[in-house]
Amino acid sequence: MVELDDITKVQIVRMILEKQTEKALEKLSELYHVTPPQIVVGTIKGKRRTVYALYIPKERKIYALNSDIFFNPFVVLHEYYHHIRSKLGVHRGSERNANKFAQEFIDAYKKSIETSGRM
Repeated sequence: MVELDDITKVQIVRMILEKQTEKALEKLSELYHVTPPQIVVGTIKGKRRTVYALYIPKERKIYALNSDIFFNPFVVLHEYYHHIRSKLGVHRGSERNANKFAQEFIDAYKKSIETSGRM
């Protein structure tokens, strides 16, 4: 899997926070050489109110429970991890690894805020 630098991770998180989630997914997909997933606000029958978001490999789509989740970097990046794993032919990426992937982006973003002295 591609290893991204902290500057790129910060840019991705910033895009999601600035309500440019689709643009962030497009940039990530360029870097990982995969087709970007679609992301929509909606739920899946049987999964309503049990998860914040869900990636459906057959549809190449991330379903976000609501618009707050649509712009939540951790959740979006967690589901994106499942997308890239499925594109590599190994969809059953663990939740722990998806959390780790997302957290690396969040940590880079927090570190950039701390070093720049702004919130």
